[in-house]
Amino acid sequence: MARIIAIANQKGGVGKTTTAINLAACLTLARRKVLLIDSDPQGNATTGLGIDYRRESMGSYELLLGQEDPLKLLKPTSLQDLSVIPATEALLGAEVELAHTPNRATRLKERLSLNTLELDYVIIDCPPSLGFLTINALVASQLVIVPIQCEYYALEGLSQLLTTLETIRATLNPGLKLLGLLLTMFDPRNTLSNQVVSQVRKAFGEKVFKTVIPRNVRLSEAPSYGKPIVQYDIRSKGAQGYLALAQELIDITEKGNGQERGLR
Repeated sequence: MARIIAIANQKGGVGKTTTAINLAACLTLARRKVLLIDSDPQGNATTGLGIDYRRESMGSYELLLGQEDPLKLLKPTSLQDLSVIPATEALLGAEVELAHTPNRATRLKERLSLNTLELDYVIIDCPPSLGFLTINALVASQLVIVPIQCEYYALEGLSQLLTTLETIRATLNPGLKLLGLLLTMFDPRNTLSNQVVSQVRKAFGEKVFKTVIPRNVRLSEAPSYGKPIVQYDIRSKGAQGYLALAQELIDITEKGNGQERGLR
């Protein structure tokens, strides 16, 4: 049975999409079969894998609101074991439509349960908000990764997100667990970055991943070429960071070398 992981934070620019793409890609290098669902209307996870979302006729909108078989929505990528359900332009109106749809918070969970997908992981890239698209992802998921940028106001809004996770856990998805807080865009030469890392680790302890994702030019360049970092430059510090994160995730979820963190 696939482990379903939402990458969520209502703040923009913290590395959600970068994490979704590159974690998914790195897991395939560990011979895991992975599906990436682009649930962000901006479609950056789709274009970051070399797919033009403006030319796609079906994708995550149909997954949420349509009747199409989810298996027919999967698109292959340049990595053999990585498929994607892309965002399309239709997803822009999904928030409004979901507001008037029965079972609006459980649509994604219901649709994913229709098929037994032969996958190890499903990664959901959430939009930078706590609207119905993100709520659907959290209700459908077993685990959550929260990227946190190593900059000023890093923890801004985090309490609101954790409260939302608690509410969903109490009402719609009791099995939801926080897999970890992921520190991103870390610059070891920057005093503030080091202070943020120290502050987050002090405040949240073992809820924080050991892996820290560095600020890296090659990591920033890769999406413009439609490639994950391991295809663009596997020797870069960014690639090494996400390879380490994939291994840490496997150790926690599969090997019993740790355990998914509770929300408290």
